[in-house]
Amino acid sequence: MSRLDLYDAVAERSADLVVREYSTSFGLATRLLDARSRTHIRNVYALVRLADEVVDGATAEAGGDVTTARRLLDRLEEEALEAVEVGYSTNVLVHAYARTARTAGFGADLTVPFFASMRMDLEQTAHDAASLAAYIYGSAEVVGLMCLRVFLLDEPAAVRDARYAELTPGARALGAAFQKINFLRDLADDADRLGRSYFVDVDPAHLTEEQKAEILADIDTDLRVAATALPQLPRPARRAVGVAYGLFAELTSRLAATPAVEIARTRIRVPGPVKLRVAAQALRATAVPA
Repeated sequence: MSRLDLYDAVAERSADLVVREYSTSFGLATRLLDARSRTHIRNVYALVRLADEVVDGATAEAGGDVTTARRLLDRLEEEALEAVEVGYSTNVLVHAYARTARTAGFGADLTVPFFASMRMDLEQTAHDAASLAAYIYGSAEVVGLMCLRVFLLDEPAAVRDARYAELTPGARALGAAFQKINFLRDLADDADRLGRSYFVDVDPAHLTEEQKAEILADIDTDLRVAATALPQLPRPARRAVGVAYGLFAELTSRLAATPAVEIARTRIRVPGPVKLRVAAQALRATAVPA
């Protein structure tokens, strides 16, 4: 094993640790992927989580201010872009991300919009329709597109770009749906701890039933678009994404059944046993011939 091979392995194990420590639901879904795709998807997640920590409180808890967080985020973006270009970073999580980006065929086209959205979390506490759309694209839709690039690695090179174009609307819609579900679930925490309000003209402390219904209808539209693309994914990806879809659909159902006033003051969760039941149902639903 060469020195770089050893470093690659350490970087990828580090990304795997980030996934296992930060997200049980995401970790559950990725276990259904083949080994190569699982490694790449976790590499992407690790960098996303690293950037999230810069803007979502870790910097402040360490004694830094917004200026510090912005500087750290800018530096992280520069490191990521350079690593994708040269194939190496002294930051193991950035190195893992760069390995995936170089293998799957994306770079600044998806990396720059992601960091632009992360930067918005440092600068913007409320959104209009245009800024919210830009934020969701960079923070969630491009992550879906990164994952799609990974899922299509085993497709013949001659058709890979065409397949990517065909499945792009579904990948973007799924990323958008997941992000909006998270916004609604985390409404109180985002407002109280981070001082943020994502939904346009919604006061997080006074969410109405009408506003909740409108948000859920928008999420349902995204989920329906995503559902049309799900059967067209390669089989291992179809199973993993199907489980993630099922878990978020379950969370959406629970949010729909929860009074708006309660969403505005507490975080709705899906219990562990329910997650396992939903995952089993999703696996049965996606267990169809390719």
